Amino acid sequence: MAKIDKFELAHKALTLRHLLGEDAYSPIDIFAMVQQMDNITLIMHPMSEHMSGYCRKCPYTNIIVINSAMTIGRQRYSLAHELYHVYFDDGMKSFVCTNFTSKELNEQKADLFASYFLMPQTALDNIKVPITINDIVKLEQYYKVSRKALLYRLLSEKKINTDELELFSRNVKQSARLAGFNEALYNPLPENERYYVYGKYIINAEKMLNENKISYGKYEEYLLTAYREDIVYGTSDGGEIID
Repeated sequence: MAKIDKFELAHKALTLRHLLGEDAYSPIDIFAMVQQMDNITLIMHPMSEHMSGYCRKCPYTNIIVINSAMTIGRQRYSLAHELYHVYFDDGMKSFVCTNFTSKELNEQKADLFASYFLMPQTALDNIKVPITINDIVKLEQYYKVSRKALLYRLLSEKKINTDELELFSRNVKQSARLAGFNEALYNPLPENERYYVYGKYIINAEKMLNENKISYGKYEEYLLTAYREDIVYGTSDGGEIID
């Protein structure tokens, strides 16, 4: 069985960070980053609890679907996972990613890539042991990753052992509250934010309208199909604040 080259995956994660204008150690807003890419349509949609995401590589745009019923931390990890398929997986054109540990080599590579992309190696090298629960909470809040993703990364780096992994996996929300943080990272999106399409699809709809290739009615139809009532009917949050 082929072995996974962790150094190669860490290098690919760093390369993509630099390509997208990020440094080698800071946390990133991966959703804002992907929404600015001109080659990706990002779809947020609730799915089965057993699915974390889906990716399809197409000539006109790459489509990434993220299970918006998962926690915010898990969604960010899943999006980074799908970026591996988009940029570095030369195999199949479509990928269904489950919400449990996969034995498939490419899925394992994508998981490791996601970890390195969100939590760069250089940023974790100087972490001192033993690690406390407050350290765990601060790290996951800083990099905005799920507790599970962080713990397995620290285990692979030999920063914690299996007993500590089991201990730190308990009372996730309570440990965050006691450390002074809110629970947003450990919860899914609100119900009214779980259906959205961003990126290339929206840009193309606007472009076709401006080039008179579709009517305004068809433009609105495309946007409503993409759950973008906010564009068709205007903002629904009580107006805009410019500060």
